[in-house]
Amino acid sequence: MAFGISRLAISVATFADLCAIGILFARRPGMSAPLSEGRFVGCLLGLAVGDALGAPFEGLTGTLIYDLRGLPEQFLNAPSKEPLYYTDDTEMMIGVAETLVECGEIDETVLMRRFAENYHPERGYGAGLQKILDRIRAGEPWEELATSQFPGGSLGNGAAMRVAPVGLRFATDLDGVWEQAGKSARPTHRHPVGIESAQLLATAVALAVQAEKVERKPFLKRLRALAKTEELRWALDTAVGLRKSDSFSVLGSTLQAHRSVVTAIALFAATGGDFEETVGRAIALGDDTDTLAAMGGALCGALHGIGCIRESWLKRLEKQAKVRARLERLAGRLWERATRSEPTANGAT
Repeated sequence: MAFGISRLAISVATFADLCAIGILFARRPGMSAPLSEGRFVGCLLGLAVGDALGAPFEGLTGTLIYDLRGLPEQFLNAPSKEPLYYTDDTEMMIGVAETLVECGEIDETVLMRRFAENYHPERGYGAGLQKILDRIRAGEPWEELATSQFPGGSLGNGAAMRVAPVGLRFATDLDGVWEQAGKSARPTHRHPVGIESAQLLATAVALAVQAEKVERKPFLKRLRALAKTEELRWALDTAVGLRKSDSFSVLGSTLQAHRSVVTAIALFAATGGDFEETVGRAIALGDDTDTLAAMGGALCGALHGIGCIRESWLKRLEKQAKVRARLERLAGRLWERATRSEPTANGAT
């Protein structure tokens, strides 16, 4: 007994000494932090502002953007009082968030109903998705519409552009993120690349919203370990090999998921989540500028919170008070859902 007590005393003393010098409980870079409601708000507003900043440049080449507007610091700093209008990226993200708030998880029927209810064709929806949502509004069942509109399944980035709320809601359960992101994609995207790109973006959000900071290569390698499709593995391998200052044009900036989703993630990781640099570099690549900037902006907001977004941009967001209040309310409800759920053994660390 005396021997047992002696060992216990030594163990307690050692534990106290380690705590005193900060070995056991010092938070290392990249370790998970408590979920912050401000980061949830920053993620949704970061997506909306990035989307709106990128929208005027959509479809232009990077070269043309440079010829017309200069470098990112020039076109982002150009004085303007014009409203910033968001696109279908934000509108569909709202549908995902509303579904998660209502159901606690992705219910595909509720999700498609939300998409149809929120649908405004002038927001820039693709032709195929417009047909799907028009037919749902006309009362047709949604189950086979994606397959009929996109034989072989869509590999576009539309599922990824809207998936950020899934990463927030299930942030402490990465297996849950992967499963629910897949469920959020399949009603409109049946191609493995379209689905997996959404799963990777949602996972990136879940990791970002809990991290103190992002270390570029470990962050990308963690996502690479999850990737199964050849296209996304190649993109992540290429991203790991790039230097922070390199042009990311080799990764692509088009609407194909494997040519844009990893690009946004890689830009976020390269800049340490700097909102202006991430969004500016995304827009400067050209092509699908609103979606690239939306995905990158969501990740930056998840890492740094709303404070990383210029107040002047938030004030220019269309119907500013109404839209901001709606997104803040949804973010708050997602935070409540996420923090009511205890972290699981599969949670992010």
